[in-house]
Amino acid sequence: MGALRLSVVTDTLRLARPFRIAGYVFDTADVLVVMLDDGIHQGRGEAAGVYYLGDDLAHMRAAIEEARTAIEAGPTREELRAILPPGGARNAIDAALWELEAQRTGRPVWALAGLESEPRPIVTTFTVSADTPETMAAVARGYAEAVSIKVKLTGDLDLDLTRVAAVRAARPDVWLGVDGNQGFVAADLEALVAGLGAYRVSLLEQPLARGREAELEGFRSPIPIAGDESLLSLADVAPAKGRFDVVNIKLDKCGGLTEGLLMAAEARRLGLGVMVGTMIGTSLATAPGFVLGQIADLVDLDGPTFLAADRTPAVTYRDGTLHAGPEVWGAPRKAGA
Repeated sequence: MGALRLSVVTDTLRLARPFRIAGYVFDTADVLVVMLDDGIHQGRGEAAGVYYLGDDLAHMRAAIEEARTAIEAGPTREELRAILPPGGARNAIDAALWELEAQRTGRPVWALAGLESEPRPIVTTFTVSADTPETMAAVARGYAEAVSIKVKLTGDLDLDLTRVAAVRAARPDVWLGVDGNQGFVAADLEALVAGLGAYRVSLLEQPLARGREAELEGFRSPIPIAGDESLLSLADVAPAKGRFDVVNIKLDKCGGLTEGLLMAAEARRLGLGVMVGTMIGTSLATAPGFVLGQIADLVDLDGPTFLAADRTPAVTYRDGTLHAGPEVWGAPRKAGA
């Protein structure tokens, strides 16, 4: 690809309100932003890392600096998979390489990714973070345009079912999923699934802790179960068969759109559903996931909605859908520019 100049900056994003999940409360989100420059063209990428793996700003930056020489040598995206492990650092560099290739070739990222047509707006879930049932119901009502809502749970079975009941009563019209964020134990599953079924819940995400996914083998759930924290990269997809019904691909986990596309193809081969999720980040981090979302069954790309302020240009949310135009990320270089 030729020699590149790599720059790395970090930013702390303020959230519009606290974001609560099982075991964590977030008021801010730290992100790393990279740029690759060949002297004519530029590519950008943003990553938040994976908080529950210790993949924070310091970890991502150290990984990039250790690999700086190899990155500035201009690897292909496939070569990058051997240079950096899955995680936020590779995700940021991978995104920058995609956009750089779009600039150099004059083809948008969606075309480089093999999509047959220009990306369309896609339905995304909007997340209700864990709080009192009354507050969560109010948040759900506030998502007036949403057609798909995901509820964060904490592992307190009785309280969580009360939370779901409150959200369902507030929004009887929407597709509803829940995210356990590793908060439950296997002994909870029967009662949890039965209770969720009463409220027409269509997806149960990551009920058990990472490392305990084998306990899902043999459990027959009428509600599809998605793996998130248990399924980080391509190597985790094949073992998901028989444990999960859906693979939740997050680019910060797997190391970028390049690996995400491979994960989606492998999930399809195994007969598993494909979901695309995200960490909290700006539109720059969301746009690569939007490309992958074009071939997904479920999309959970509402990260920018939690921010007090997003980047410009930004993705758009309208009528329950998400759209990320090429002006946000991945546009080819304009003729004469």
